[in-house]
Amino acid sequence: MDARQGVVKERTRMRRWTVVRIAGLAVVAVVGAGVLYQLPASPFERGGRPERPVAHQSQPVLPKAAQASNGDQSSTTPERPVPAITYPQRGTVHFTVLPGDPDHRVIGRAGRLFKFQIAVEGGIKGIDQAELSAFVRATYGAPQGWTAGGKFRFEQVGPGEPSDFQLMFVTPETRDTYCGYAPDRYTSCRIGDRVVLNIARWVHGVPNYGAALEAYRQYMVNHETGHRLGYAHQLCPGAGQPAPVMQQQTLGLHGCTAYAWPYRGGSLYRGQLGKYDDSIPGT
Repeated sequence: MDARQGVVKERTRMRRWTVVRIAGLAVVAVVGAGVLYQLPASPFERGGRPERPVAHQSQPVLPKAAQASNGDQSSTTPERPVPAITYPQRGTVHFTVLPGDPDHRVIGRAGRLFKFQIAVEGGIKGIDQAELSAFVRATYGAPQGWTAGGKFRFEQVGPGEPSDFQLMFVTPETRDTYCGYAPDRYTSCRIGDRVVLNIARWVHGVPNYGAALEAYRQYMVNHETGHRLGYAHQLCPGAGQPAPVMQQQTLGLHGCTAYAWPYRGGSLYRGQLGKYDDSIPGT
């Protein structure tokens, strides 16, 4: 082989080596790129458990609080607590008269009509005005309430309207201001056309009453309103019998059982007039 043939052969070998090298690099690049693109994250990361696939969200994800109220029947979110009634020992001695019955309903079928207002002393907080008004109207209109005998009717009126009496919810010291002598900050009373209810008794009731607080509140309304209707205090008719509504049940049942209503069995339920009929204005 001469020198010319040797050069040609060497050039041919170099070209083949270059082509093979370039092809090898291309394969490595493609394979490497494929590995980098296709390699998924390990399904056993984050605590050794596979992650759940994320579903497509057609709507925005709600906050947890919103999710709990969005048809989730298993939610344990507590209901909004009813605010407790609070009061100082002495309020402002200024009163808010509640709105009258929006339907202007007369409670009772016959008898003298008594228009009344409900007034709450400043400083007393947490009273639901609508619920309080509804409670009083329901008490007057109950089948065993003051309207049962056909002698009396009632209508709740609002601020500025003429009324026959005012049902006043007062603080303990204001009770003493309105109820006159024998201050005790404890009982309730009726003075003229003011039916004065001590908010402390409304909130706490009395010890050993033997009935629910709701029953005691019905008694408070019926007893003091009874004075406005002309009824005096009465005594327990006998051990184990229901107490007449005009008995001073706040001061003790004296052998009777708690009873909040003026009527029983369709008739006005009475006890004997006592020696302390009106010597103590409070009940």
